[in-house]
Amino acid sequence: MFSIGMEPRDEYMSYELGKGALALARDVMLVKPGENVVITADSCTDRRVVESAATAVFAIGGKPTTIYYPTAPNSCMEPYAPIAAAVEKADVWMEFAYSYVMHSPCFRAALAAGCRYICLTGMDAMMMVRTISSIDYGLVIELGETLQRIVQNADEVVVRNPSGTDLKGYNRGRRVRLSGKRATEKGYPVMLAGQISWNPIEETINGELVFDGALWPPLELGGLSSPVAMTLKDGRVENIRGGRDAEVFKRWLEGLNDPENMYRLAHFSLGFNPGVTAITGRIVEDERVFGCVEFGIGSQGKSIMGKEWAAAGHTDGIVLSPTIVLDGKPLEEGGVYVHPEVREICKKLGVAGY
Repeated sequence: MFSIGMEPRDEYMSYELGKGALALARDVMLVKPGENVVITADSCTDRRVVESAATAVFAIGGKPTTIYYPTAPNSCMEPYAPIAAAVEKADVWMEFAYSYVMHSPCFRAALAAGCRYICLTGMDAMMMVRTISSIDYGLVIELGETLQRIVQNADEVVVRNPSGTDLKGYNRGRRVRLSGKRATEKGYPVMLAGQISWNPIEETINGELVFDGALWPPLELGGLSSPVAMTLKDGRVENIRGGRDAEVFKRWLEGLNDPENMYRLAHFSLGFNPGVTAITGRIVEDERVFGCVEFGIGSQGKSIMGKEWAAAGHTDGIVLSPTIVLDGKPLEEGGVYVHPEVREICKKLGVAGY
């Protein structure tokens, strides 16, 4: 199996891909007969996953509409007007576009109209197989519910890792979002299984943050060749430093011309999809590397249940092999969960080392 998943033959893993597409449509997005399902993809998208998803929707009685369009230079940009009009009328919206439009005006309009949305940016055939077909989706959701409860019951959150991350924040009762769940609510964005997200009280977030796994966007990055380090002061990014990747990231942030909101830390996320064991360069997969921590910078929507703000863009970075300490008690050490309740579910999932 190719680690990056871009084996070009249509028949490669086709049965497994079909299984994952059916699970996505029927068991994750809960598509019902007669529902309008809009599937958006840009010119960077692996069309095998798009066609498989559309076929699955049609097979269970849904009404799929697939839209392909040129890849935009950045994420979060408003798409062409016909695309915006289509997603606002959708019951379900599956976004596969590499330059995703989540956080854009049409995204907000679609949610306000009751659309059930999932962001699958950059998904290729093998990513669908790894993250959907090959896992026990229900048990991963159970793991997410357990982590959600544990983190939500904590106040002080400390994250460290060998690359130099040493970050502290305080929840002060903030709720935690299980983003990787089934699409049971209208007007609510869900994500792929294997992630919880929240933001501690913004002004309490201070310390050093070092991305050493992946960072995307900007489009030039993905899997990192060198760490990208920054200082967090009262929830804002300062003093970006490192090698070439850090310079690319710094220039991208500056180019968005949004010094007010683009430098705000938007969320913490824990990744725990057992099908993802290494960085691939596809951010939706990378932020679910089992045991990682992902941090968002830029726009933040109301689904995180903290403060809400719009920025010129949004980016996500990955911290590998983290140690997470909640109120002085370790949840995870060096990328391995040590909490006994969490370890028990990891064992049921067959995760190596548990």
